[in-house]
Amino acid sequence: MLNEKELRIAISGRSGCGNTTVSRMLSERLDLEMVNYTFRSIAQEDGMSFEEVCLRAEQSDDDDLRVDRTQVKMARATPSVLGSRLAIWMLDDADLKVFLTGSPVTRAERIHQREGGDLKEQMAVTAARDKRDHARYLRLYNIDNNDYSLADLVINTDRLNAEQVVDVIEAAARTMVRGK
Repeated sequence: MLNEKELRIAISGRSGCGNTTVSRMLSERLDLEMVNYTFRSIAQEDGMSFEEVCLRAEQSDDDDLRVDRTQVKMARATPSVLGSRLAIWMLDDADLKVFLTGSPVTRAERIHQREGGDLKEQMAVTAARDKRDHARYLRLYNIDNNDYSLADLVINTDRLNAEQVVDVIEAAARTMVRGK
């Protein structure tokens, strides 16, 4: 258990890299709060469908800004693991910043397993989402999510399962805590 220290871990990566799964597993293993505030949270709070929030977000930046602001506030309130596309950039005072990578094929296969549909179509949808996300992050925050050089740890998840990724991050967190 590491929560006796005010530990905050930020985990980022593109869709299909395992951000949510790894963040949840790591928070449970280290007994840290899992911060997972998303458009789904906004939909629930505002009494809307997820699809309605996504459509609204295409017209205005308010929901993106709300998610990012709320996530950071929640992550700073308690020892935590923040898993989001922009966690390593937004939680600039995180003790450990982790970026998960994966090939487009692996990521699309994982999303396909989770959501179904046609794999070729999922690859196209994932590539289009990556482009839209990249453009939005540049526009909103001047963040280039292709440049993750500020991460303390970069993990290619192509040949690792979620448990193995969590093992690597936990070892890094424990080493970091012992070194302070």
